[in-house]
Amino acid sequence: MTEAAANDRILTIPNLISFVRLLAIPLFWWVLLVRDDVALAAWIVFIVGWTDWVDGYLARRLNQVSELGRILDPVADRLLIASALVGGLIAGVLPPWFGWGLIGREALVGIVAVGLAARGGGAIEVRWLGKAATFSLYGAIPAFYLAAAGVLEELMLPVAWGLGVVGLVLYWYTAILYIGDSRAKLAALESTPHPEEV
Repeated sequence: MTEAAANDRILTIPNLISFVRLLAIPLFWWVLLVRDDVALAAWIVFIVGWTDWVDGYLARRLNQVSELGRILDPVADRLLIASALVGGLIAGVLPPWFGWGLIGREALVGIVAVGLAARGGGAIEVRWLGKAATFSLYGAIPAFYLAAAGVLEELMLPVAWGLGVVGLVLYWYTAILYIGDSRAKLAALESTPHPEEV
């Protein structure tokens, strides 16, 4: 199979995992808002969030990296985190500074990504530091939920604050890096001669 054909594959194990992660988002909302079960919602975010590394690992290990996967994986991440943040603010289980700080960062990076794609720059390449920040948040958010539900509150609250502060700082730092990456991509596009100019 050629590299181009491999990149165009849709039916891969990593893509299936990312799709299941997307399906878990409505389940999260139903558990949080309909069943009013904050603890179970926390476990959904934790389990689904921490499977994020599985699809990336399998994509590389099984040589199943695909263009769809490059799009699906970050979309699943963003939607799950956004759902957990908005849901947590609605349910009153997340500190406002934490929730709004992350929502602001998501909005900023989303605008940058859309602007880059609209100008033909493609997608923002995910950085390792961004993944580390996401993993930290996938620990912090469920910990805030569990503490609010009274599950091991004495343990969960310090874990939530520790991972939350670290994750938020890393998240904003990588946002600045992503803005720089986008500017560099756009500058490279502008410096590339158009066919009619050659």
